[in-house]
Parts: sequence; structure tokens; C-alpha cells
Amino acid sequence: MTALVFYFQVHQPFRLRRYTFFDIGVHDGYFDDTENARIVRRVADKCYVPMTEVLLAQIEKHAGKFKCAFSVSGTALEQMELWAPDALANFKRLADTGCVEFLCETSHHSLSFLVDRTEFEDQVRAQQKRVKELLGVEPTTFRNTELVVDNRVARWVEELGFKAILGEGADQLLGWRSPHRVYRPEGCERIKLLLRSYKLSDDIAFRFSNRAWSEWPLSADRFAEWVHALPPEEQFVGLFMDFETFGEHQWKETGIFAFMEHLPDAILKDPRFTFATPAEIAERFDPIARLDIPDPVSWADAERDLTAWLGNHMQRAAHEALYSLAPAVRKAAAAGHPELLEKWKKLTTSDHVYYQCTKWFSDGDVHKYFSPYASPHDAFIAFMNVLDDLTRRVAEANAALAPLEPSSTELPTTEAPSAKTPSASPAP
Repeated sequence: MTALVFYFQVHQPFRLRRYTFFDIGVHDGYFDDTENARIVRRVADKCYVPMTEVLLAQIEKHAGKFKCAFSVSGTALEQMELWAPDALANFKRLADTGCVEFLCETSHHSLSFLVDRTEFEDQVRAQQKRVKELLGVEPTTFRNTELVVDNRVARWVEELGFKAILGEGADQLLGWRSPHRVYRPEGCERIKLLLRSYKLSDDIAFRFSNRAWSEWPLSADRFAEWVHALPPEEQFVGLFMDFETFGEHQWKETGIFAFMEHLPDAILKDPRFTFATPAEIAERFDPIARLDIPDPVSWADAERDLTAWLGNHMQRAAHEALYSLAPAVRKAAAAGHPELLEKWKKLTTSDHVYYQCTKWFSDGDVHKYFSPYASPHDAFIAFMNVLDDLTRRVAEANAALAPLEPSSTELPTTEAPSAKTPSASPAP
């Protein structure tokens, strides 16, 4: 038997206001809640509500034979609680079917795993708690931000008790190996690695509405033919994509909803094929080999690395300045200012450095689509202004506790790079 594993990522960042130099020291209204509310309601209307209804109908129609999985970031959960409760209610309905697995990730969709293990583990535990509270399930599978995985992250996640981790089936990682088998990351003893089949996933997520594509228009029957043609020894097909693919990135008018309504029937016509969740695959199969992942591999852009977030000087400067503040902001929070820590955590969301990306080549249109800023330089300036103000407030809070203790929370002095700084190198 070969199983299709549909995994959908749901994420919304807390976008920043156009916070200028003249706002520093004046107010701490960093986040544009009017715009955040507008966007999450729009996406709920176009994607979250109608597409979860499609999935619920397929689960009912096929008496549990259709299954899928989600990871919903903590920032998306919070925004749906505030502004789109009908969408959150539908995710709870999916959880209640027993046919949908909900995964764990970092609560704030952060890159904390790169530099701050304490923050990484804090966010993972916070996300576990929120998923349990809101959806009533205990996650056993982990997906890191933007599907980034390496040996170290896999080992940390294994130590936290997870049984499986998702990753990108990148060519530079696999070589001649198939992405349709279960692996074990080097240095791990228990956790299992399930990889994304990027060609088949991207046929739905990116190419579906492309009229220049030789396979346009793609039908459910045609896609099922490609899947059915896979060798019988293949264990599963990881179809991992943003949930916003349905209705937001690919509009309803493209036929994407109808495609998903017909796909389960088309797949199940061949009795060799089933649907499964990541946890079921991890339980069913032993790893066929170890994979050595010394460097982080992501699902972003042609490079499948970290250059979408840390590929230029602006991004690296912002990332380093943000995490240099971590010890001081934790100290302030412990002394009675938890609101400062929560603002800092919202700044750790990877979208903020993603908006500063200067890759305007093969993946440039994707970056421009997701960014609310006129340019990467504008994104950098707004972020650094916010961080400057937050740093001052953290320093003031700590100084009030120990007036004689020298402060070490000032940001390093850096010259603002040009928007044309060359690059060293998917939420709406």
C-alpha cells in the first residue's frame, strides 16, 4: 500500500505598523491590528472556512478513508481567536473527526532554533499547550518553521518526545534516493523523518493555475494517474503545502476547490492507494536509511536553504540584533513585564526578515507577493525602529529593578544598508 499524506501549513504573522524614527520613544503600538484583522478575515472567508468544509465533506463521504494533517502556528491561532472564530471552530471540527492530525511547531513561527535553544523549546512547549487547549489533541509530529530541518533540530525535537519530523525532499539532501520513504536523521535514535515530494506538491501549490504550464488545466484524474504510476515499493507521497493555496493563492475561480473535491475519489480508484497522516506513516514504517543533514534544508525558493530569511546584510543584522535582546527581555519579563517578552516573541516571527529579502530572480515574484512593504529596505527600517524602541523599554524596566547595574541591552550601531544591497543568495 502507498499512502498520500496531505499536510497543510496555516500561518499568519502579526504585521508591523509603518513605525518610523519619530515613533521611537513615543508609543509602543508596533503591530497593525486593523490590517491583521482585515487579512485574517479575508483569508478565512476565501480559504479557511470553505476549504475546511471541503475536507470535512470528504472525510464524511469516504467514511474516514480520507485523512490529512495541519500545523497551525500560534500566531494564526491567536488571530483566529480574535478575529475569525468561525475558522477556528472548523479546525476544531476537523480535529474531532479523528481523521486529521495536528502537528506542533514553534508558537511564533520563529527561527529561534538557529541561535537560542531555550527560546526554541519554550515556543515548542507553548505551542503544544495551545494545540491541546484549542483543538483537544496532543501533537506527536513536529514541523519546524518553513520545514527547516537539520541533524541538530531533529535531535532536539527527538529529545522533546516527538516521534516524527517533516522535511523537504530536496535534491541536495536526497541525491538518488526517493522522497517517498521514511528516513532517520543522523545522530537520532527514535525519531522518523518524512519528506515532501516537492514536484507533486508544487503541481498543486504553484503550477495549478499557470496557463503557460504544459499540464494546464490539471484535473484530479490526471494528477491521480501520476500518483498511480509510482513504483509499488514507494511507502507514501508527502503532499505538503500552505493551506492558503486553496482560495487565497489559487483563487476559487481556478477550479482548485473542485479539484480537491474530486481528488480522493480519483486516488482511491486504485486499491493500492490510501490516505494517511504523518503519525500513521511513522508508526507503520521503519526507516530505510539514515540521512545526514549537516546544514539546514528548507522548502523555500530554488535553493531550499535559509537565504530567503538570512541571505543579505539587512536580514542578518536584524536577526542578530533581535536575539541579542533575549536575555534582557527575559529578565524584564521575570520581574513583572511579560508584555515586553510577548512583543519580542512576535518579532521573532520569520516573516519579518523574509520581507527584507532582496532575491529578485527566480523567486522574486513570490517574495513580492507576500510582502506588505514597498521594498526590502522599508521592511528593514520599520523592523529596526520597532526593535530600537523595544530595547529602550526593556532597558528602562531593568534599570528600575537594579539602578546601579550596568545595562547591556543597547543595540549595536549599524549603518542602514541600501535597498540595493546585493543578496548573498511562503503568509499573505
